[in-house]
Amino acid sequence: MGVLDGRVACITGGTRGIGLGIARGFLDEGAQVVVNGRDEAKASRTLDELDAGDRAHFVAGDVKQRQVCEDLVDETVDRFGRIDILVANAGGGSGHAPIAELTDEAMQDALVWNFWHTFWTMRRAFQHMIPQQSGRVMAVSSVEGKVGKPGISIYVAAKHAINGLVKSAAHEVGTLGITVNALCPGAIETDIMRAEGPAAAESMGTDYEGLLAMFASESAIKRLNEVEDVAVVATLLASDAGAGITGSLISIDGGTAPY
Repeated sequence: MGVLDGRVACITGGTRGIGLGIARGFLDEGAQVVVNGRDEAKASRTLDELDAGDRAHFVAGDVKQRQVCEDLVDETVDRFGRIDILVANAGGGSGHAPIAELTDEAMQDALVWNFWHTFWTMRRAFQHMIPQQSGRVMAVSSVEGKVGKPGISIYVAAKHAINGLVKSAAHEVGTLGITVNALCPGAIETDIMRAEGPAAAESMGTDYEGLLAMFASESAIKRLNEVEDVAVVATLLASDAGAGITGSLISIDGGTAPY
C-alpha cells in the first residue's frame, strides 16, 4: 500500500520536468493522477512514460486561460469522483531583460502563466475541497520567490506573488482540513532550463554553463538538485504525514535561499 492510496491528484504542467516527476511520485504511492499539458500530441507519450494504466489521465489545455484551469479541476472530479491534491506546477518566465527594457506584455504573460493560473486552479480546487473538509494544495514557486536577481525580475516577481497567495490561503482554509504550501526549488537542469537558460544567462551577463555554475556555487551542497528531490517533498505534503505543514515556503535548493 502507498501513502496516497485512494487519493486523486491534479497536476498542471505535468508532461515534463518537475511536474512529470511529481506525477510519477504520486502514482508510485497509489494515487490517481490527472496531468495537464498544452499539447494534445504529448498525451500518449506522457501516459506511456507514467505507465499507470487507468490511474493516469491527460487533459490538454493552456493554463494561461481561466476556463482551462477551472475545467481541468472539474474534469479531475468528473473522472475520479473527487480531488484531494492540487499541484499548480505550470509556469516559467520569458522576456529576460533589465526592468528598464521590459515590456508590459512580457510582465503580464509571466504573471498569468505563474500567478494567475495558480490562483484560478486553487480557487476551483477549494470549491471542491471545502465541502469535503480535506485537501492538499501545492504551488510550485522557486527559490527566486525568496530573493532578488537582476535580469529576471518578471519571474522573481511572479514567484513572490505566488508565495504571498499561499500564505494567505493557508490561513483561510487551515481549520477545514486543507493545507496550502509552496515548493521552492533551486535550479534544476530540466529540458525547460536548457531551453530558457541561455537567455536568462545572457541577461545576467554570463553563458549557460556559467549560469549553472553560479547556481551551484550559491548552494550549500555546491551542486544542483534533481526533479526527484522535489517529488519526495510533494509526496510528503500530499500524505497524512503532511497534515501539520501549511503556509510554508519549502526550499528544495541545497541551502541557497536565505530563509
